Amino acid sequence: MAHGVLGPQRARIPAKTLRQDRWWLQPAATFVVFVAFIVYATWRAFAGADYYSTPYLSPFYSPCLSTDCVEGASDFGQPVSWFPLSPALLVLIFPLGFRMTCYYYRKAYYRSFWLSPPACAVAEPHKGYSGETRFPLIVQNVHRWFFYAAVVVSLVLTFDTVLTFRDTDGEWGHMGLGSLIFVVNIALIWGYTLSCHSCRHVVGGRLRHFSKHPVRYRAWTLVSRLNHSHPKWAWYSLFSVALTDLYVYLLAAGVFADPRFF
Repeated sequence: MAHGVLGPQRARIPAKTLRQDRWWLQPAATFVVFVAFIVYATWRAFAGADYYSTPYLSPFYSPCLSTDCVEGASDFGQPVSWFPLSPALLVLIFPLGFRMTCYYYRKAYYRSFWLSPPACAVAEPHKGYSGETRFPLIVQNVHRWFFYAAVVVSLVLTFDTVLTFRDTDGEWGHMGLGSLIFVVNIALIWGYTLSCHSCRHVVGGRLRHFSKHPVRYRAWTLVSRLNHSHPKWAWYSLFSVALTDLYVYLLAAGVFADPRFF
């Protein structure tokens, strides 16, 4: 590191990077996966069809609050009659906003889409950097509020998961392959939600003495353990929610019938 009049300065290295490994593979893979998810989620969100097959409701459409929702899909009523588009667009903004403003996802798509920077020890092509202090990136600061909304959505999806242990006649005590898929999905969603940095701060932030708050300290410790694997929870839950929606779509479209175990 060179030293200037005002203090230490970056070394003047003309090369974009001195790395010899395939550093571009990770941002490239992230770019491909994100684009694929965006294309799939956009198609399913605007389709407005094939999202419910008793007793399974796609997580993209839950809760289904529009009067255009198909019969049996609205366990919380249909209070919205003025919305002309797909019912999914009423609720997807909240989990989508939570993921888009997530600290880990910011790092992932900043590197993959904006190349800011594309990888560690690799120069970025941008001349200036203002951080998240200006529009539109300043909107990232609403992540805490999207976290609260995501908790509500997760509770609703948990309720949907419980309902999957019914048969087509509404009788309890039954389980199909879809029930297991929903259980795995909601477990991963809760893992991602509770491992969030904002959750960690909500649980144990601004405490001066953990010894005076033993319950919150234990909760903070648990969330901190989950937070250590937050990127994994983010990826696993991204795949699981898409696969769960795909499974419901295939059932609703009549591609195959849900295998029932009992």
